[in-house]
Amino acid sequence: MTDKVLCVVGTRPEVIKMAPVVHALRAAPGLAVTVLCSGQHRELPGPLMEWFELAFDADLGAMSENQSLARLTARLMEVFERQLTRERPDLVLVQGDTTTVMCAALCCFYLDIPVGHVEAGLRTFDLRNPFPEEFNRVAVTRLARLHFCPTARAKENVLAERAAPAAVYVTGNTVIDALQFTVRKLGHGSPRQFDHDILVTAHRRENFGAPLASICAALRELCAIYPSLRILYPVHPNPNVRTAVEQALGSHPRIALVAPLPYPDLVAAMRQSRLILTDSGGLQEEAPALGKPVLVLREITERPEAVELGVAKVVGTQCASIVAETRRLLDEPEYYARFARGGSPYGDGHAAARISDAVRDFLRQRVR
Repeated sequence: MTDKVLCVVGTRPEVIKMAPVVHALRAAPGLAVTVLCSGQHRELPGPLMEWFELAFDADLGAMSENQSLARLTARLMEVFERQLTRERPDLVLVQGDTTTVMCAALCCFYLDIPVGHVEAGLRTFDLRNPFPEEFNRVAVTRLARLHFCPTARAKENVLAERAAPAAVYVTGNTVIDALQFTVRKLGHGSPRQFDHDILVTAHRRENFGAPLASICAALRELCAIYPSLRILYPVHPNPNVRTAVEQALGSHPRIALVAPLPYPDLVAAMRQSRLILTDSGGLQEEAPALGKPVLVLREITERPEAVELGVAKVVGTQCASIVAETRRLLDEPEYYARFARGGSPYGDGHAAARISDAVRDFLRQRVR
């Protein structure tokens, strides 16, 4: 008997981290695997699927320009209910902490369809940081039947919320699988070449407004201190980010503002960087695996393992803190070397295979 597994994605990070899982599931016998895109990111996920040699089986197109969270949530619930009622999969897999993930899990709960959560157990224990992702994580843990945790600490967080121990797995993070796939594939071609010292990404909702302005001020100050410093900043298309960043930095000759980079180009840019400043969750995981120091432009992180390993540091969004910590990395070779020694606490590149094995075990044990 063939079991139907539906993998839901909605944003660029979900595609990156779910792609290895889809490949692993499709390599397993007895599974019919489909990929459903919610459309939360309308333009970014498609080329990623091509890079990972996949395609969407359906795209719900749920996003509209500058849509509020309430409107997005309502729309997602409507389209998920219709699609899931039609398909009735045996298991739905979601990844991460987006509104897509929360709505898919809630709709599955209403329809009595089991959910598996990839990258379960990340926590800051502050519902406003990151917003709304921390709430989404907590909600999905309550709704999921399977929990695929990237680290032992993430597993502890899930167990502390009374998940069934037999349903909680430490798998590593599938982003390392995707990163290794990409590095191998880049090795067979000619990666795009960039001319920068620092790679910056900053786009999180909680950094809109004054925090983002402070980050931009720090970048200008660093360029004033170091006359040859060059910064590459792929700017998220959200108007709250793009407009503010272009106004603050658009005229600077050594700060290159570019459109969001295709994932292989982003990996190439990370590898060619001296260091990385980011508020992204994924880059906090990828940069250490590439041996690149990362300064986290947030007040708190749900990925403390890299900080404890000494390859990342949370610096917040205050201009003075960002400048001071960046200067240490640029000016103190021994300090830089401690951050750049490489190594990742987030996995060995085999997370997707472990998830596939657990999914097959779960489906075999279900009461028909």
